[in-house]
Amino acid sequence: MEQGELKGNLTRGEIWIRGLHMLLFAIAYTVAEIMLIAIILFQFLSSLITGRVNERLLKLGQQLGTYIYQMLLFYTFNSEERPYPFAAWPRGAPPQAKLASKRSAAKKAPQESSTGD
Repeated sequence: MEQGELKGNLTRGEIWIRGLHMLLFAIAYTVAEIMLIAIILFQFLSSLITGRVNERLLKLGQQLGTYIYQMLLFYTFNSEERPYPFAAWPRGAPPQAKLASKRSAAKKAPQESSTGD
């Protein structure tokens, strides 16, 4: 890597903005993690007392889990899409998880066909 290239990389504004967003999402991640632990405990106690799960907590737990997943994708540079509040609040399972399973199946298919030849 040349010195000029390094200087150009260090002065790129978008990477510094991403870093700022990552710091802000670190705070959101901590809050979401605490909320998820509270949901887990309350769901456990609720099901222990009533004998059934709380449907509202199921939905909230899924949404919060998806939100955490979206933040982790952004942290690890696997996604350029910034999670909530820059995007809509998640409504269900993350679509990336579905895509990842399709990619895994696509990778396995050529290997299986090549072994049959």
